[in-house]
Amino acid sequence: MPTTPIPPAAAARPPAAEPRTQFFDEARAALADHRLVKMVLAGPRGPRPDLQRVLVRPLTLKGRACLSLTYNHRTKDVTKNLPVEEGLSTVAELIDSAFDNLHLLTPDGELQLAISRKGKATLRRSRKPAAPADAAAENPEQPSALANGGSDAPTAAPPSHDREKHRYVDPQQPFLVALGVTDAQHRVVPAMARKWKQINKFIEVLAHALASAPSLAQAQGEQPLQVLDFGAGKGYLTFAVHDHLRRTLHRPVRVTGVDLKDDMVALGNATAQQLGLDGLSFELGDVRSYAARPVDIMIALHACDIATDHAMHMGIRSGARIIMCSPCCHKQLRPQLRSPTLLLPLLRHGIHLGQEAEMLTDGLRALLLEAEGYDTQVFEFTSLEHTQKNKMILAVKREHPRAAEPLREQVRALKDYYGVQEQCLETLLATDRAEAAPQPGSAG
Repeated sequence: MPTTPIPPAAAARPPAAEPRTQFFDEARAALADHRLVKMVLAGPRGPRPDLQRVLVRPLTLKGRACLSLTYNHRTKDVTKNLPVEEGLSTVAELIDSAFDNLHLLTPDGELQLAISRKGKATLRRSRKPAAPADAAAENPEQPSALANGGSDAPTAAPPSHDREKHRYVDPQQPFLVALGVTDAQHRVVPAMARKWKQINKFIEVLAHALASAPSLAQAQGEQPLQVLDFGAGKGYLTFAVHDHLRRTLHRPVRVTGVDLKDDMVALGNATAQQLGLDGLSFELGDVRSYAARPVDIMIALHACDIATDHAMHMGIRSGARIIMCSPCCHKQLRPQLRSPTLLLPLLRHGIHLGQEAEMLTDGLRALLLEAEGYDTQVFEFTSLEHTQKNKMILAVKREHPRAAEPLREQVRALKDYYGVQEQCLETLLATDRAEAAPQPGSAG
């Protein structure tokens, strides 16, 4: 990666460069005095839209001072450990090309370097702030040193190589206490650590999906966003989605959690009413028979087997701009599979056959969604609380759909290759097209 040289502290610079020079001078001084807690690059811009944030922490490796840079991408994190000067040069290049804000946190407070759209650099300083939202969210189980005015902050060279993550959900929110994710002091309950991770990862994916859906990225008057969450259960994600859209994005919303269990529906409604959350409700229902209505965002996590296909079909019929599914079970295709002769030595093992059925099922679903006008991604999500299934299928409606027939032909070719006779989502969509087609003898 090309780096941008950082001028020495004593070098003369034109006025426009002074804030930037001062920032890196103070960063060097904080490193030298072992006062640097971390630096954070935020406000992404530029050619890498999937790069959302970079966290920079001091680190000692084999007796050598280094900087650890953790690049938070939409679906993965990448960490690079660099010598201090190389790390600072990389940070300088990133603030020049990819981010609008660079924060320097020490026990004394925070220094922010902000770059305007016209390239003007300004510095903003705050002394001994309360715990920043992202600091508390990165590790809410532990008290923040900055929350205590820095009195407990480390003063020795930092030996830690812990990896910190940006959190999209504020651990201070009351719904987390009501659902048992955090305790009364807003610390994550140890038994709920995996659920806390899942909630944050899900909202991160949703945030990026919203940013890539032009029709949803900006508020459309007072018309609320319509969200359906099938298989809502206790409502962890349902509440989190409502919180993100309503509190973080300040959007009018109507979020509906749908579940098969009446006790879960009653619990969700009681909690929403107790917390006074407008635009959030729960209903009893089955995705296979739920009446279609206009929807902006359709969610279905762990809908078993063909219930995932019905959920996708519901999203398509409802005109959803975003469809988010975490599929489960993959039972329909496995008994239909006719293993190609060349693959028989591999697929004679049950585990491999199951993985092949899963890959084929979700690959066909992605192609069918693309034929209906969506951009799709299939990627690793995160291990959920009670299962090892961790795949996400994300579909965002395109402004200009691709030609559908070549994609449907790919689906037919894959089915023929594996001897698959029927795939649920394909059947549901074909039925829709047949019903919409003009009948023989009809007018026009």
